[in-house]
Amino acid sequence: MLCPVVIFNLDKHVFIILFNNHVTTNLFSSDFLNPDFEVFPLLLRLLNTQPIYTQIITFNFLGTTESVIKNGLVWTQAPIGYSISLFLGGLFFAEKMRSKSYVTMLDPLQIKYGKPLGAFFYIPAFAGEILWSASILAALGTSLRVICGINDTASIIVSAAIAMTYTLFGGLYSVAFTDIIQLICIFVGLIFSIPWMTGNAAVTMPLQAGNVIMFQGKPGNLEYSKFYGKLDKDDIGIWIDYAIMLMFGGIPWQAYFQRVLSSRDVSVAKTLSFCAAFGCFCAAIPSIVIALITMNTDWPATEYARELIPDNYKLAVPLTLLYLTPPGVAFIGLGAVSAAVMSSTDSSILGVSTMFTRNVVVNVFYKNASDKFTTWFLRGTILVNTIIAMLIAIFVKTVYGLYLICSDLVFILLFPHLMLVVHFPKRTNKYGMFCGFFTALFLRVLSGEPVLRYNAIIKYAGYVEPGKDDEGNDTYGYQRFPFRNLIMILNFIITLSVTFLSQKLFQTYPELRKYDYLGAVKDGEQELEMEKKKGDSGKKTTDGDI
Repeated sequence: MLCPVVIFNLDKHVFIILFNNHVTTNLFSSDFLNPDFEVFPLLLRLLNTQPIYTQIITFNFLGTTESVIKNGLVWTQAPIGYSISLFLGGLFFAEKMRSKSYVTMLDPLQIKYGKPLGAFFYIPAFAGEILWSASILAALGTSLRVICGINDTASIIVSAAIAMTYTLFGGLYSVAFTDIIQLICIFVGLIFSIPWMTGNAAVTMPLQAGNVIMFQGKPGNLEYSKFYGKLDKDDIGIWIDYAIMLMFGGIPWQAYFQRVLSSRDVSVAKTLSFCAAFGCFCAAIPSIVIALITMNTDWPATEYARELIPDNYKLAVPLTLLYLTPPGVAFIGLGAVSAAVMSSTDSSILGVSTMFTRNVVVNVFYKNASDKFTTWFLRGTILVNTIIAMLIAIFVKTVYGLYLICSDLVFILLFPHLMLVVHFPKRTNKYGMFCGFFTALFLRVLSGEPVLRYNAIIKYAGYVEPGKDDEGNDTYGYQRFPFRNLIMILNFIITLSVTFLSQKLFQTYPELRKYDYLGAVKDGEQELEMEKKKGDSGKKTTDGDI
């Protein structure tokens, strides 16, 4: 049952945020006010199913349409890339992570590298999740300002406050139930609105992939299909770089693993990952169709009454709902827009807050914290993180660009070590981690970043030097070589090499163990002892059975 929480009436347009009534009626019950900390983010183990990974689906919904219009289908890599990442997560990580009953994705890293060193991995994870939430809130604010006339600051504050409230007290339980309703709103809202869009007199039917009306008379319109896009030979390296980063960099996110780790069992965790991969791909189809409809629309002939300029491509979905569909259909579609935003924000905020509380505060600074203290500290962290994301969304103008940088860091710094500690724990130690992590970070900083307005010091093959754009403004250089993948691979190689050398060094020269400042030798001996105990235990059980 749905419960309308916030309604804005603006002339003939109505914006509504819908929530699950089951959550709102149980939000302040005693079960949620005083749960144990580990139960707080993992309450979904009481359920048989979970929602699909809504953060990625939200990205498909909000970003795919803009990407197709701006760059063409060939450069819209997120739907397939993230679908593959979910499939790989279910294939290689879901079973191992869930079977060991971890609470966050940083748990295996802290178990292997120690709690202080393992906490370093919270930095890229925190930056990525917070900036993702901020970019989504900023997109919502911009959309509502254009469509409904709502001040974007006010819409950001209200949306953040509502998402924070039910996440604050319900944890993943409330996030899950609201996500189920929100996913239904997204799919039903978009699919239901498409026939009305195509029936509008301003839309050219049948839909054309080439020489689309939106780009007629503009330079380069007939050179290639604007819908399919163009991949130049010189840009293949960039395409490959982003494609691989999406496939593997989409795995190490707490918003995904909190769903995996809160599954009832391993089988459910794997099944949901595979279903999410399929759902992620399917979720992009309506957005791609809407992009094609947008490109085949004569916008000056609509009530919009002007050309759709590049700066407003990000508003394609809400604008098509507003100007190409009747008010009732627009109402349902705009509900889908708000649902998509809320379903992503709550997941990220809960995930990043859980990691900070468990993996940084409790594991590093306050090891004897009680469950009651930890639970309330988690709620305080949710509050602080929501405010941080909200302030970034309001005051920072390049939020999405910052998020892309953090996605780089997650892929380059976090993925190699998560892969090693989960699948090859004997091949890595603290010395390898330290050298690999900070070398990769150093190389990434020296590779330049146009979003942060500085040029590269290390220039790989095909580097485009800074210059001037068509309007005479300064541009920053960028890399065409797939340097992100190169740095990620170097992280692997350095970690493995330094680990191997340090192990051999301490084995060959035992007198050097007094210089083992990170305690890697002691850690290795403890691991061997634990394995021996497990082996002896298994042998005794087998002998008893015989």
